[in-house]
Amino acid sequence: MVWVPALIEVGLGTLALGPFLFHRLSVGQWRKNPPAYPLESTDSPALPITVLLPVWNEALVIEQKLDNLAKQEGASADLLIIDSASTDTTVGLARQWLEQHPKAFSHTQIIEMETRLGKSRAVQLALETLENQGFAGLVCMTDADAQLPENGLQRLSGWFADPTIGAVGASARRLGGLAQEGSHRTMFELLREGESAHDSTPFLEGSFMMWRSSAFNAHQLYPTANADDAQIATQVRLNGLRSIHDSEVKFQDIAPSTPEGQARQKVRRAQGLQRLLLRHRKQWWNRRLGKFAMILRREAHFHLAAPLLMLGVGATAILRWGTVMFIGMPNGELALLHGGLALMELFGLTAWALHRNGMRLPGLTPVGSILTGFEHLLAAMWTSFRGRSLHMWDQHTDTRKLASKQKK
Repeated sequence: MVWVPALIEVGLGTLALGPFLFHRLSVGQWRKNPPAYPLESTDSPALPITVLLPVWNEALVIEQKLDNLAKQEGASADLLIIDSASTDTTVGLARQWLEQHPKAFSHTQIIEMETRLGKSRAVQLALETLENQGFAGLVCMTDADAQLPENGLQRLSGWFADPTIGAVGASARRLGGLAQEGSHRTMFELLREGESAHDSTPFLEGSFMMWRSSAFNAHQLYPTANADDAQIATQVRLNGLRSIHDSEVKFQDIAPSTPEGQARQKVRRAQGLQRLLLRHRKQWWNRRLGKFAMILRREAHFHLAAPLLMLGVGATAILRWGTVMFIGMPNGELALLHGGLALMELFGLTAWALHRNGMRLPGLTPVGSILTGFEHLLAAMWTSFRGRSLHMWDQHTDTRKLASKQKK
C-alpha cells in the first residue's frame, strides 16, 4: 500500500516544481538577449512626466521623499499627490515643503480623499484626474518610502523613445529585513528580466514604475484589489505595448523587519497577483498575445496551480507515513522509495522552517524561498476563499521609522 501514496506524492511534486525548473532554464536563455535601451533622438520632443505619489499617513517620510524627487537629474516633472484620508500630518508637511521649494516641480497638485478606499482606488482617482485634464505623457508612480536614484526619471523615460514600450519598472534594493529577502528578491528579478527579454513581464514594482498615459486607462484598474502595479503592467501589454523590467535602475526601500511583517506583505501581494491572473484567465490561451500568453499561463501555474499541488504533496506524505505506521515499515525497493522520500521531506521541511524564520543555510535558501512562497500563496487563497480582500492593509510602521533615519 505504501507505493500508492508514494507515487502520487512524486507525481504531484513533479507537476508542481517541474515547470519552475523549466521556466528558470527558459529565463536563463531569454536573458541573453535583453531589450536594447533606445538611443537618444533629437527628432521628437521629450514627453512630459507627471510623478504620481500615493500617500497615507506618511508623515515620517514625506519630506524626505519630496527632497529625493526634487534631486532628479535631467527631467522636469509635475507632481500629483493623492492622499487617502491621512489621519496624521502628511498633507500639511507636504504643503509646507512645496511652499518652501516652489521651483522643485513644474506644477504641483494635491488631491485629498475624504475616505480611505485603498491604494488601487486612490491611483485610479489620480489617473481619472489626469485624463480629465487631458494629460498626454508619462506617468511615474512611486511610493513614499522609496528613494530613487538621481538619474531614475531620466533613465526610465528614455525607454519610451521606443514606440513599442508602454511601461517600465525598476529594481528594488531592499535594506533591513530578514537575511533571506535578498535571495528571494534576486530570484524574482531574474524572472522579470527574462520575461521582459522574451516579450513582457506582467509584474512590475509599483514603488518606482513609469508608463505611457495613452497605454492604460483609469477604468481598467480594479479598485477593490491590490497589486495595482501588476494590474497596470499586465493591462499595458494587453493593450498592445510591452511592459519591461529595467535592472539598471535600482530604487531603495526598507523591508519589514520581522517574519510576521514580511509574511503579511507577501500574502497581501500574493492575493493581488492571484486575483489578477484569474481575472485575465481568458488571455492565457489568446493567440493574439503570442509569447505573452505563454508567460501568463506559466505565472498562473506558479501562483494558482502549484500551491494546490504542493498541498496535495503534503497530504499524500501524511497518508504514506500513516500507512507505514499502520502496516509497518516496507521491505526491499519500497523501503528505499519510502526512505528517499523521507529524506527529501526532511530537507524541504528544514529549508522551509529556516527560511520562514529568517535564517540562512547554504544550499537550503532557494528551496526554502520556494516553499515559503507556496505557504504565502496558500494563505492568500484561503483569505480569498473566506471572502476577505487585503486591498485595505495596515501600514508597516517599522519600515517608515527605519526609512526616516536613512540619510537624505
